Amino acid sequence: MESLVLKLYDIEAVKFGNFKLKSGIFSPIYLDLRVIVSYPKILREVSEAMWRAVEGNATFEVTCGVPYTALPIATAMSLDHDLQMLMRRKEVKDYGTKKAIEGHFEKGQTCLMVEDLVTSGMSVLETLDALTAVGLKCTDVVVLIDREQGGKENLKNHGLNLYSALTISEILEILSKHGKLSDDVVRSVRDFVAANKVVKPPPAKEGESVKKPRIVRVSYEKKASQAKNAALKRLYETMVEKKSNLSVAVDVTSTAALLKLVEEVGPHICCLKTHVDVLDTWNDEIAMSLADLAKKHNFLIFEDRKFADIGNTVVSQYSSGIYKISEWSDIVNAHIVPGPGIVDGLKKVGLDKNKGLLLLAEMSSAGTMAKGSYTEEALKIAEQNSDFVIGFISVNPNSWSKKCENESFVHMTPGIKLQKGGDGLGQQYNDPKSAIARGSDVLIVGRGVYKAEDPKSAAQEYQKAGWEAYLSEL
Repeated sequence: MESLVLKLYDIEAVKFGNFKLKSGIFSPIYLDLRVIVSYPKILREVSEAMWRAVEGNATFEVTCGVPYTALPIATAMSLDHDLQMLMRRKEVKDYGTKKAIEGHFEKGQTCLMVEDLVTSGMSVLETLDALTAVGLKCTDVVVLIDREQGGKENLKNHGLNLYSALTISEILEILSKHGKLSDDVVRSVRDFVAANKVVKPPPAKEGESVKKPRIVRVSYEKKASQAKNAALKRLYETMVEKKSNLSVAVDVTSTAALLKLVEEVGPHICCLKTHVDVLDTWNDEIAMSLADLAKKHNFLIFEDRKFADIGNTVVSQYSSGIYKISEWSDIVNAHIVPGPGIVDGLKKVGLDKNKGLLLLAEMSSAGTMAKGSYTEEALKIAEQNSDFVIGFISVNPNSWSKKCENESFVHMTPGIKLQKGGDGLGQQYNDPKSAIARGSDVLIVGRGVYKAEDPKSAAQEYQKAGWEAYLSEL
């Protein structure tokens, strides 16, 4: 197998560096087995290595390649060993025979699934569903490489035996032995594999209900004790002292109206969210008046600036101009579109002033693109900058595939109303209880308060609803 591994390395079917995967996370190793089709001799060696792994271990009547990379491998195996082969369509056509499985077979036959590599096993399970849907039986899978990230265990939980010609560990050992990899690279790959191994619980048997593990709510007191950032610690302490997880977004255009509303709702909030760039007037005196109100009623100020430029530009946007945001706002937020440099720029201004930064990980508008891999990248950047990044603008953090290692991060959720719904302009509303149940810490309410007939009473109502929802989750 050493010869084959070295050939795979030479044709760059196995690469080392820093690669962004489909999931959005970065990996120090990348397996690009699609290139094998350009090397007939290596393709035959690959199919033979996989045949030796499964020969004598599994009994089957037909084979099926998992689309797409494994199809030429399965074809080579079929030609060399006279195996009856089937093919699964990844996209079923809406014309012709409309078949998901192509080829001749009989119901009840046993099928060996052929795949190029396995990580979690999801692509194999998709093929399993298609094969069993047409009456075929599947008990065995053969792959060239097992990434050792939970695929073998996950497939076993679905009644499938995994046979692999190689594992990541074996590849690292061979390449290291031949001087192709440094000890640091080997260590980084092993650490990555260990940190990203995901074994899912077995599927429930028919008639059984699946019990989801209850996500334990971390108290605000505990989050405060773990906070690495001064603004974050003060936020949690304010929330506990005032028994409020309410942030009011006073999105009015009149400065006079802003200050009047803040005076009314200030006693009931932990945080005030502003949009100063929509106000009709702004100067240092108004900034001072707002800061005085924050001190009087004990709340933090969050300027919803949504920075989205390169590091050098945001330094000026944050510290200079007519708004001088860093002088009066405790918290700001930013998109991660420019990359981690935007955090570096804002940190340069705000860290020494005991300010905090929220990253936009999700948004409450319909059709948002802030989800999936974008959210995962926001989490990664936050974990790397937990002295300045205090948390996220998020909608459903409990559903994130990757969880926060830092329990002190705050999740602020916009679009909160006492009744669910939308506004016809893309904003989607959630009620306080469901938002807290999804992992939110701070509830951001806008029109539900500042457009109410009695904003003070509305703020009191939201304060009570949010705090009771939090207590019910402890």
